Amino acid sequence: MELSVIIPHIEALIFASDKPLAINDLFELLNNAMGFIEDRATPEQIEAAVNAIKEKYDSEFYAFGLLESGGGWQFLTKQEYHKTIAQLNGDKFLKKLSAASIETLSIIAYKQPVTKSEIELIRGVNCDYAVQKLLEKELIVISGRKEDAVGKPLVYATSKNFMDYFGINSAEDLPKIKEILKQEITEATKIEREENIENKEEVVVKEISSVTDESNGIKEDDSTEISQ
Repeated sequence: MELSVIIPHIEALIFASDKPLAINDLFELLNNAMGFIEDRATPEQIEAAVNAIKEKYDSEFYAFGLLESGGGWQFLTKQEYHKTIAQLNGDKFLKKLSAASIETLSIIAYKQPVTKSEIELIRGVNCDYAVQKLLEKELIVISGRKEDAVGKPLVYATSKNFMDYFGINSAEDLPKIKEILKQEITEATKIEREENIENKEEVVVKEISSVTDESNGIKEDDSTEISQ
C-alpha cells in the first residue's frame, strides 16, 4: 500500500482518538478498516507514515504537533500556546498539586509498584488523602496487591494519564535520581562561585575606594601646606 494512501487515514485516526495510539494500534485499526484491500499496510509503513505526519506538523505554521507520549502518538498543542488555550478550560490547567501530593506522586513514580505503608515509611506521615487525590486525578492506579506481604495490601503505580501529562512513554523515561542530584550540586556550586565572585568584587571596590580616599586626603594635606 502506498504511503500517500496510508498517511491521511493515520492522521484521521490519531486526530479522532481520545487516547494515544501506538504503532500496533494504528496497524490493526487501519487494516481492519481496509480489510477488503489485498495490499495491506505493514508496521514499517505505519511507522514511516507517522514520521511523515510528525515532520509535517513540526512546522512553525501549525499550533499543534504530533507527539509520542503516554505510550502512543497523539496531537497536542505546542507549549508556547499553553496560556492561550488555558482560557478555554479555566481552572483545569491552573490547578496545581499540593506539596504532599507531589511528594507522594514522586515516590510512587520512582518506587512503583509500591504500597501505601511503604510510601508512608518514606514520607514519615499518613498519605491517605494524597493517594486519594492522585487516584481522583487519574495520575495513579491500583495495579494489584502485594501477595507476599501481610494482609496483601494494594500496590500503586503511575497511570497512562501520568505519562501523558509529563510527556513520557514509560517510567524508564523519568529523569534518573543521580542526574537530578548531579544537576542540583552543579547549580549549587555555580551559585556559590557567583557569590564568591560578587564578594571578591565588593572587596576590590572597597579597597579601591579606600585607596582613593587616602589619595584625596594626601592631596588635601599637600594643598594645605602649600597654601600656608
